[in-house]
Amino acid sequence: MRVARTPARARAIVRAWRAEGDSIGFVPTMGALHAGHRSLLERARRDCDRVVASIFVNPLQFGPREDLARYPRPIGADLAVLRAEKVDLLYVPFERTMYPPGFETRVAVPRTSAPMEGERRPGHFEGVATVVAKLLGAIEPDRLYLGRKDAQQAVVLRRMVADLDCGVRVVVCPTVREPDGLALSSRNAYMTADERAWAPHLYAALREAASRLRARGMSPRAAEAWLRRRLAAGPGRLDYARAVDAETLGPPARGRPILLALAYHLGRVRLIDNVLATERRAKGGARR
Repeated sequence: MRVARTPARARAIVRAWRAEGDSIGFVPTMGALHAGHRSLLERARRDCDRVVASIFVNPLQFGPREDLARYPRPIGADLAVLRAEKVDLLYVPFERTMYPPGFETRVAVPRTSAPMEGERRPGHFEGVATVVAKLLGAIEPDRLYLGRKDAQQAVVLRRMVADLDCGVRVVVCPTVREPDGLALSSRNAYMTADERAWAPHLYAALREAASRLRARGMSPRAAEAWLRRRLAAGPGRLDYARAVDAETLGPPARGRPILLALAYHLGRVRLIDNVLATERRAKGGARR
């Protein structure tokens, strides 16, 4: 596995491969790699001749009260994962390389960034879009691989790639879960044993709400209310529960996929999760 610390070096390596006719798949990460990241790397390996990964803990996407300082950085374990997955190139830039003195440019995708996470984490998606734009400029991949667990992030980045003519195909891969349904996240390690035991209730509630949308004619707004009632008695605090159009994050449209998404504070951890569903009209056309 080759390692690049500057965009010029990364571009030189990738362009040499492309001159040989190789296709390039790219998986951006902040490290602390787990099975969810492995699934993205495996998909990139199946699709492409060369696989590039990045590790960069991006300060622009952390708010003032978020966990940048304590975000896990197990670089030794991460390198072992990347080598096991036969990654061809690791791009691991220094912060001063990404954001040198005088850096001021930001990439904003305001409409799709606005709801859900955007309401709770102002500036977060601006930081995400900015860093991914810079990473794409350094790697120039054919395909960008993202996980569906961060569904809003995937929608924001797909919009950015289309609007800026980045020339990369965005591939969104299924959420990887523990056997009990909990979505994998590097932050799951912060939970206590009791919190970890309760956490799968979030996915169970999302699945039940999706089932009610599909089979019982429940409206998206009623599904949101049902989720709030279902989780009100939990040990933590529900941040939001939303039913939105899966492709635009706007109001759901009849017959289009619906994204049921939530965020929940459980102890020191803020968990996010989502499922896809399709609304179905109840008998007689009524909705409830």
